[in-house]
Amino acid sequence: MAKKRRERRETDGLSSSQEEVKADASDSEVLKEVQHTEGGSARMSLLILVSIFTCAASVMYLVYRNFPELPDDEMEKIKIPKDMDDAKALGTVLSKYKDTYYTQVLVAYFATYVFLQTFAIPGSIFLSILSGYLYPFPLALFLVCLCSGLGASFCYMLSYLVGRPVVYKYLSERAQKWSQQVEKHRDHLINYIIFLRITPFLPNWFINITSPVINVPLGVFFIGTFLGVAPPSFVAINAGTTLYKLTTAGEAVSWNSLAVLGVLAVLSILPVCFQKKLQKKLE
Repeated sequence: MAKKRRERRETDGLSSSQEEVKADASDSEVLKEVQHTEGGSARMSLLILVSIFTCAASVMYLVYRNFPELPDDEMEKIKIPKDMDDAKALGTVLSKYKDTYYTQVLVAYFATYVFLQTFAIPGSIFLSILSGYLYPFPLALFLVCLCSGLGASFCYMLSYLVGRPVVYKYLSERAQKWSQQVEKHRDHLINYIIFLRITPFLPNWFINITSPVINVPLGVFFIGTFLGVAPPSFVAINAGTTLYKLTTAGEAVSWNSLAVLGVLAVLSILPVCFQKKLQKKLE
């Protein structure tokens, strides 16, 4: 009888071990399947993103080709500025033809700015400075804010469409921390977006890419961006009036400008602080 019990225990132990091995193997297969699915999703997202970028680049090429015919030495200067020298050269050419070909220059400026913002390509700061040289201040400020709002919103929609696998894979920890902050400011999200656009606490590309993943509404995102980029744009546009005195983009920002930006950032977040204190008193 005792012998049979021992044999039964050994058999049960063997069965349990086999089940554990099978369970481990099953979990491993599931993990491999999830990794394979995520990899396939990331590859598909990358393919879609490349296709959209190709289409956008084709539109930019058409804008470039439909620009008025210029001499070869001036046509060489029609390019996305990478430094202040490029911005000065571009400003020289555009200011020469701005009055004669007003619509073409405006459309080219608008399309280029939105394109850079949509795909987070560096260079928009030089276009902001350049707008102060080409256009009256109110028009320049509205144009920069509109281009920034639209470009950031297009970047938002791209991320919503194809960016989730990238965020989950490479930015999950940072996105989770920002998601917690967004939830704290959910009732006054526009003020919070404005505050982030004025201050350098989070890069603009990070805000654009992660916002749809953590459920920031597109309307709030656009309005917050449109209003939030106004103070930094004010500084850049104002510097554009003296474009030829600048040697680097950093010279566009003075200590007085930083002080003004700091004050505006505080003002943007003050309503939030007062609202929280009022809620605590009412509670």
